[in-house]
Amino acid sequence: MGTGERMYELLDFQPTLSDLRMEVLDGLRRRQKQLDCKLLYDERGSALFEEITTLPEYYPTRAEMEILRKHSREMATYIGEKSALIELGSGSGKKVRLLLNELLDPVAYMAIDISKEFLQMSAESLASEYPNLKIVAICTDYTQPFQLPNHPAKKVVFFPGSTFGNFDPPEAERFLRRWSRMLSKGDGLLIGIDLKKSIDGLHWAYNDSAGVTAAFNLNLLTRLNRELDADFQLERFDHYAFYNEVEDRIEMHIRSRLAQVVTVGNVPVHFGLGETIHTENSYKFSVHSFNELAQKSGFTPVKVWTDSTGLFSVHYLEIG
Repeated sequence: MGTGERMYELLDFQPTLSDLRMEVLDGLRRRQKQLDCKLLYDERGSALFEEITTLPEYYPTRAEMEILRKHSREMATYIGEKSALIELGSGSGKKVRLLLNELLDPVAYMAIDISKEFLQMSAESLASEYPNLKIVAICTDYTQPFQLPNHPAKKVVFFPGSTFGNFDPPEAERFLRRWSRMLSKGDGLLIGIDLKKSIDGLHWAYNDSAGVTAAFNLNLLTRLNRELDADFQLERFDHYAFYNEVEDRIEMHIRSRLAQVVTVGNVPVHFGLGETIHTENSYKFSVHSFNELAQKSGFTPVKVWTDSTGLFSVHYLEIG
């Protein structure tokens, strides 16, 4: 392999700056200002999220890693040999390594993430560790329809973390239905689902004492300043996260500390005292409620694993 030659294939469908500007202005003009949580994941945001996963208050990664360490061999038997593994929101690739080490002769690994720089670093690292595995890095917004590379192998989508909980209920069903149509009979979905638990535990998971989640949330404003020529002054905003009992979800917001006007490019955006930008939801499920949703969306629940404290679950679903 020549110097500078990439050891993996990169398919770049990253949204353009004009698309980003249109999406941001549309969100900031709403009565409840709202920006999609995918916008949190630029290179810096992705690195901050990786730091969040190591915090003592943030249980989901710790619980899911326990499940994967204990059951990845069993998961590999459901996935089967000579499979193509497709990971959504691949991040650092830490979790998928546990699966790849147990899979029998996997033929391809497709990593899909919206943060191009972070995706490339992860793909390069995996390519050096698994030189015989075909690795395809796809930079795209996987919440929107896109075309998967054609591959004759059995396909299994790996969607770890609690990211599925970011979708509102109608979006969650649409997401599952879209994938049930993109996959074929016998293909699978291995997905992490955060379970319902005490409100106190949820609160501290999104309001850590080190302030890393706050930095992650407010980094969105830094991104808008850099990429869209906005003039947010970060000291005029703060991180605000709480559990909405009616909706069964954590809500994450960026709250204005005073009445002010911010410009995005040359467009003024007015904020009242205490007004917020809603940046993320994290819905919680029971095993039963998620299985019901999966069946309704075209999947057959096959197996579920939970961690020793019952905080988190990983489900294997199949197309019947």
